[in-house]
Amino acid sequence: MPNSKPNRARARAAKRLSNAAKVGMAPGALIHLGERKTEQAAITLIEYGTGEIIEHRFTSLADSQGYQPRLPVLWLNVHGLHEPEVMAEIGHRFNLHPLVLEDILNTDQRPKVDDYGDYLFLVARFFEVETQSGQIGSDQVSIILGRNFVLTFQERPSGRFDPIRGRLRQDRGQIRKLGADYLAYSLIDAVVDRYFTILESIGERTEELEDMMLANPRPGMLHSVHQLKRETLSLRRSIWPLREVINNLTRADDRFFRPETRPYLRDVYDHTVHAIESLEANRDVIAGMLDIYLSAVSNRVNQEVRALTVVAIIFMPATLISGIFGMNFKLMPLLDWPSGFLVAIGLMAAVATTLSIVFWRRRWLK
Repeated sequence: MPNSKPNRARARAAKRLSNAAKVGMAPGALIHLGERKTEQAAITLIEYGTGEIIEHRFTSLADSQGYQPRLPVLWLNVHGLHEPEVMAEIGHRFNLHPLVLEDILNTDQRPKVDDYGDYLFLVARFFEVETQSGQIGSDQVSIILGRNFVLTFQERPSGRFDPIRGRLRQDRGQIRKLGADYLAYSLIDAVVDRYFTILESIGERTEELEDMMLANPRPGMLHSVHQLKRETLSLRRSIWPLREVINNLTRADDRFFRPETRPYLRDVYDHTVHAIESLEANRDVIAGMLDIYLSAVSNRVNQEVRALTVVAIIFMPATLISGIFGMNFKLMPLLDWPSGFLVAIGLMAAVATTLSIVFWRRRWLK
């Protein structure tokens, strides 16, 4: 939490610098826009068919240029988007449009889907809970679906696609039987499923903060409320467009997603709607937390003022009695009595005790 402001400042400064570098360049120029999150780009290739799977990791461009795939379906994954020469080679190998490569390198894209005739280009965002700050961070994921290949581009290794790799290796389910479109569905499903984990984390933090705010509101809690609002806003900017993307995929023609895969896409669409409903519920709770904080602070101030008022009223009669007996008159009742002092003190104590009993019965002293 203490490092959140410097991190955000550095991210904004890096974004301004990268955007400035793009000004005046031709469309399709391969310039990485965003924060560099890996030291070196890593390229992995998985080829598979019904009864065979081959995995390969490329350590250089020359190694990748000489490789020829042999199996029907190909999945190429790239970690790290800051090396334009790598992107140029992949674009040349798969005949990708320059604007596609430009959008992949621009890591501040909103979720979208574009049809380029021979392939679909899809952008989504992964969300993770950062271990150091406990806040929500996001990475862009670009997916290209062709008729027999899938290309994925990530800013850094996340491990979120590892279960899909495990299913491919072990030949579990239908992932090897239904082709590249089912693989693309599985990747999209992994992205959407991650939203539920993030929403659960935000919900738990929201409930915990709400309980603390009701018990003992402190000014530092306002920062936590605004942090939650920023995180839910970032999620909303990613989930709502992604719902439209998946909806368009379910209604598109059969060039990329076969009829056997469309029921799975509709299931992902339902998950997206569910995630949006959970997000909106959390946003409503977070929006009301400021009112809860102000009400709790106002209630605490009222209780403190009431306590001070009760104490002042209890001792006010004693002040009045002592003030009366402190006047400079020669002839006043009780002044010449030997027990006059004790009578005055007893009268003060009696009045204070009576007022205390009255306030206690009215529950003003609790």
